[in-house]
Amino acid sequence: MILHTTNLKYLSEYRLFLTFNNGVSGEVDLTSRLTGEMFEPLRDKDLFATAYHHPTMRTVAWANGADLAPEFLLELLNTQQQAA
Repeated sequence: MILHTTNLKYLSEYRLFLTFNNGVSGEVDLTSRLTGEMFEPLRDKDLFATAYHHPTMRTVAWANGADLAPEFLLELLNTQQQAA
């Protein structure tokens, strides 16, 4: 099975609630991950809030063209849940 997101909901700040096609879902905080040329602009909370589920890539994308691999997002979700 190829991993992808099936749904997302913007929560607040830099947090998203994600659902994956493997049945896993949960909140991801991307605060510390917004670095680099494509992601630093997402520190603008209004731009970050444009997060949507890209229908072709089947992952999180933003209005500025940034996107994140579903594998990265799932790993981050698991790491953050274990730390909580």
